[in-house]
Amino acid sequence: MVTLKKIRELDLAAPSRPGRPLHLSAASALVVVKSFQYVVADDELHLGVFPAHGTAPGWLFRMFEGDLPKDKSDRKKVKPDLEALVLLPSFSSLEHGALLAIGSGSRGNRMQGVLLALDQHGAMQGEPRLIDLSPLFVAIKKHVGDLNIEGAVVTGDRFVLLQRGNKGGGLNALITMSLNDVLAALGAGHSIASVPFDVRTYELGSIDAVPLCFTDGAALPDGRIVFSAVAEDTDNSYSDGPCAGAAVGVLGSDGYLQNVERLVPGAKAEGIAAHVEGGHIQLQLVTDADDYKVPASLYAAQM
Repeated sequence: MVTLKKIRELDLAAPSRPGRPLHLSAASALVVVKSFQYVVADDELHLGVFPAHGTAPGWLFRMFEGDLPKDKSDRKKVKPDLEALVLLPSFSSLEHGALLAIGSGSRGNRMQGVLLALDQHGAMQGEPRLIDLSPLFVAIKKHVGDLNIEGAVVTGDRFVLLQRGNKGGGLNALITMSLNDVLAALGAGHSIASVPFDVRTYELGSIDAVPLCFTDGAALPDGRIVFSAVAEDTDNSYSDGPCAGAAVGVLGSDGYLQNVERLVPGAKAEGIAAHVEGGHIQLQLVTDADDYKVPASLYAAQM
């Protein structure tokens, strides 16, 4: 078992629009860059930006034009459903790298990404660039069925997407492609075509007969991937369901599943960041309670 320690709630200095709460409520990915914590929320058009240290309120950076409906079901139908966030190295004209936010691909309107350039301090600079992921996602869907991309990792010369399964036809899988292919596509325009990729499927175990399924991943320096997973009682990539528990685990540099450990308490962890310190894997995780009134929280843990 891995014990979670609550660090803070993801409260905001200002809401995304009048009537929305003063917090992020559906944190789905986490990337730490120098003094910033970047958090994607799947029910917003903005990226959450928080200080890497302390508990000062965060702020929102707009990625998409317009506004989402206030009603939950209407909002769910039209949201871009950004579920993954990954730090890219320097490429093309982006000498300090960039963040790439990635939609889940579970519906036609969820096949977009957003490229966000960074400066030398790890802060965002310039305007967001929309990326069409539909050519790539349509190709991947032929191999995994019910598409639901929940995480992305850069490790060595590989760009890896984490596909989240479910009780129905969706599979847990890693989709691996050449990092150079992805960066070349991003440097050349506003889409990622169907670059060559490999698919490897996984069984992560279950909690109370509900299968554990990937929700995010983070790379370690030795090529391993740390992942978060939840046991959500749903049979498709669109509908929410009760969460029976959550876990973290490690995939070896060879792709083999090394271990899975249950989280205590069983918060619905949907975003993960990791680094190695003192011989242990130090984790940060963010949560999604599937209720906009409940703040997402940041937790720390050690493996």
